[in-house]
Amino acid sequence: MNNVLFAFGLTLFAGLSTGIGSALAFYTKKTNKKFLSIALGFSAGVMIYVSMIEIFVKARESLEIVYGPTKGYYITTLSFFLGIAFIAIIDKLVPSIENPHEIRDVDDMTKNEENDKALLRMGLFSAFAIAIHNFPEGLATFVSAIKDPTLGISIAFAIAIHNIPEGIAVSVPIYFATGNRKKAFLYSFLSGLAEPLGAIIGYFLLMKFLDETMFGIIFASVAGIMVYISLDELLPTAEKYGEHHIAIYGLIAGMMVMALSLLMFA
Repeated sequence: MNNVLFAFGLTLFAGLSTGIGSALAFYTKKTNKKFLSIALGFSAGVMIYVSMIEIFVKARESLEIVYGPTKGYYITTLSFFLGIAFIAIIDKLVPSIENPHEIRDVDDMTKNEENDKALLRMGLFSAFAIAIHNFPEGLATFVSAIKDPTLGISIAFAIAIHNIPEGIAVSVPIYFATGNRKKAFLYSFLSGLAEPLGAIIGYFLLMKFLDETMFGIIFASVAGIMVYISLDELLPTAEKYGEHHIAIYGLIAGMMVMALSLLMFA
């Protein structure tokens, strides 16, 4: 039982680190569009790098164990694009926000209702994608910690590091769109709670049914979702609210930070 509580505690720590990122919105001036641009670019860099370098690779490794190198690679690739199709369909089906009275202007240069709606919608989509991403991550952290506490600690810290900019990805656009710090923190906090939720469900429901195939398909799909969100929402908005090179610098910085965090805990 102590081992189970320890594993759950690690998962909770990793998930709630999104709150550190969301808290950064509290110290950001609403008129600082350069911060918004570089933060969104940074978050996109983190998402793209971890999706293609870490999550996709882990998914492929799991599926190749079951189906072999060739078929496992095909299934991983198919699952990746199914994840993209899934979030793209949701993107089309989600209705426009119909409560403009709840949305405040960013500043004189962004007093555009459509801009604020787009920011809020992007933040909510990011929260949704990150929650989906965090769910299997929570399960992976929990299972790893049960089998090997040392390995669980390494994975939890690596996930916590990249959950910080993921918290920014949710909280900053929502804060800039609404001017509401509490709402920004709440959505970021809730997206992080998906991680311990994954651990709880994994322990009570899925431990008997989770196999390499299910794990691989879920992870590959999540990688596709994260890449779609980055390319369709984060980067276009980063460029819209700042200079092209500022967004790209943020993107590269996000990739570098994510790469270093993975190397530290490799």
